Amino acid sequence: MVNRFILNEVSYFGPGARKELPAVVERLGKNKALVVTDAGLVKFGVAKMVTDVLDEANIPYAVFSDVKPNPTVSNVLAGIEAYKNAGADFIIAIGGGSSIDTAKAVGIVINNPEFGDIVSLEGCAPTKHKSVPMIALPTTAGTAAETTINYVIIDEKTQKKMVCVDPNDIPAVAIIDAELMYSLPASLTAATGMDALTHAIEGYITKAAWSLSDMFEIEAIRMISRYLPTAVAEPSNAEARDGMAVAQYVAGMAFSNVGLGLVHGMAHPMGSLFDVPHGVANALLLPTIMEWNMPACLDKYPKIAEAMGVNIEGMSKEEASQAACDAVKALSIKVGIPQHLSEIGITEKDIPALSAQAIADVCTPGNPRDVTLADIEALYKKVL
Repeated sequence: MVNRFILNEVSYFGPGARKELPAVVERLGKNKALVVTDAGLVKFGVAKMVTDVLDEANIPYAVFSDVKPNPTVSNVLAGIEAYKNAGADFIIAIGGGSSIDTAKAVGIVINNPEFGDIVSLEGCAPTKHKSVPMIALPTTAGTAAETTINYVIIDEKTQKKMVCVDPNDIPAVAIIDAELMYSLPASLTAATGMDALTHAIEGYITKAAWSLSDMFEIEAIRMISRYLPTAVAEPSNAEARDGMAVAQYVAGMAFSNVGLGLVHGMAHPMGSLFDVPHGVANALLLPTIMEWNMPACLDKYPKIAEAMGVNIEGMSKEEASQAACDAVKALSIKVGIPQHLSEIGITEKDIPALSAQAIADVCTPGNPRDVTLADIEALYKKVL
């Protein structure tokens, strides 16, 4: 069996790393950027922390900030027009997964115009050309969109989250600067952090996992367990913020190359149909689906428990595996994640529509335990 591993050409880490931007732009030989971000990051001055660096270096740019929390086909089409109107020749994406995902789709279509309908990008689209050069600066410690070959866009017509997987979309450069995350509210820190934990756990147990991806995912689990509670409780704690910034990137390096599983398969329709934040959806589902997957994961769950600080000495595989599920649930509760669908406005009558999308989601086949539509309906009901 042959395994593939795709990573950014260059990545920079550490508080203040955004100051490397001028040198990066010079190395890329580019002239004018389209800065893709969202209105909130503009309003609260986070985007300005990056554009100030561009201003000081006299690097021309235009700003596109009309990105929605769950970006849509219309978002992408507007971004493409903004890129063309600006006369840009590269993209700087500032934000969480929404901004970076939108930027990925824009960059791909600019260099692959035959996919201009956007919906044809769903799945593994056969694009021929790399995206326009992109520099991605995450502002949340969760999605790892800056280092993945995946992006998610909602098709408004079908109310479906399209998961797009394309090696041509990976940002050329990732700049992971924890200072851009200091103002993130506790609720978002928790949700995005648990999103990163979901990536790490699903990437560790997915059917395509192997030794190299396992190495990264276990370390990501260890780091998230250590740093997330502090990052939520102490937003300006530099060590915790930087630890989470690196941890979510490490998780992304691996899951991008091996895939995910049922948690993401069930979380995606919660976002497309009910606009539930992706991290919240993942975190709410994760412990329950871990328990359901346990029979297929008895060799790996004990290692998750250990990475989360559980002493499993003297435990059977089954006991240590349950301890892993319990540790994840305890962390979720500790950082304030809702534990039931009813808390976020989803009722039993919504389960058939959610389940129909979940069984067809591109992430679901990667689950370590084979799943049926009836299984998914039962799992949604369990977390009502």
